[in-house]
Amino acid sequence: MVTGNVADGFEPVRDAFAEVLREQGGPGAGVACWHDGRWVIDLVGGNWIAESMVMPYSVSKPFAALPALVLVDRDMLDLDAPMQRYWPEFTADATLRQALSHQSGIVGLDEPAPTDLFYDWDRACGMLAAQEPEWSPGSAFGECALFYGHLVGEPVRRVDGRSLGTFLREEVTAPLGIEFGFGLSDDKQRNVVDLHGLRAFADALADKPELYRRAIGNPPGAFDDAVVNSSRFRSAEIPAINGHGTARGVARMYVDLMSGRILSAGLLAEMSSPQCNGVDQVMGSNVSWGFGVAVDDDGFGMGGTGGHYGGWSRVGGYAFAFVTSVMGTHDRGERIEAALREVIGAPPL
Repeated sequence: MVTGNVADGFEPVRDAFAEVLREQGGPGAGVACWHDGRWVIDLVGGNWIAESMVMPYSVSKPFAALPALVLVDRDMLDLDAPMQRYWPEFTADATLRQALSHQSGIVGLDEPAPTDLFYDWDRACGMLAAQEPEWSPGSAFGECALFYGHLVGEPVRRVDGRSLGTFLREEVTAPLGIEFGFGLSDDKQRNVVDLHGLRAFADALADKPELYRRAIGNPPGAFDDAVVNSSRFRSAEIPAINGHGTARGVARMYVDLMSGRILSAGLLAEMSSPQCNGVDQVMGSNVSWGFGVAVDDDGFGMGGTGGHYGGWSRVGGYAFAFVTSVMGTHDRGERIEAALREVIGAPPL
């Protein structure tokens, strides 16, 4: 079952979404697209309702970057200042710009950590501050999979006094009506759906390179359904991965970015331009990183483990998001987006 709104002429996108739902099975998913000044797709399927929220893993990272960038626009943080200016205990010789674009060399923890570290911001930041970087900051880059939000969030807390999640909610998402957040209240958690199919991702870690395993698997629990589907995890702020939101909320953030409602035009241009490019030392793939987003010739955005995606296409002139409660590959969202591009006459991805 598919419910929601679809603009005239965009029925092929709804049909592609319905086909994805039939094939993936499970509880459901959501998709949203804004194009030419309006919402042309805002759909959920399966047993989801319009308010259903899910954790889309690294789709969270652009949201995690926003508080620091808002403070840059307010001249309270400086992109090229050393992290120590705001976080004196931080030992890596990295700038805020390098932290925002995965160039700091801090990609994980050497010391084995318990799952409870996810719930202790101060302890996690203490370990990150003492962590030896994997490379001289700025000489290489690699995704800080689990702790990106701590790296860019602790300077926010030191300067502003609020946690990253509180700042995001009070300064960005609540004023703009964006359905996405970190550290959910009990009331918000009523709309969160569980993730399914995490075991395959947990099992696959054993065959990955050591740096990847450490970046993704320490502390353990990021692919444990008993952990990520718990109220405790949802109420914590782990901003690299545990944002929760709707597809429309994810897409709307990109609409508001492009409209100038969040960042200045100059800073948005920096956020969405390559700060580094080549082989990511953690993921092993070619990528160009902006601030919290991956950048390519088509536009910018961020995918999340399990098939989630949100981004802006400069070529097509649209914001697009696909989120799902069934962990799998990215081909599902790509098929829906391909149908969208065919409707609007944009070249294939």
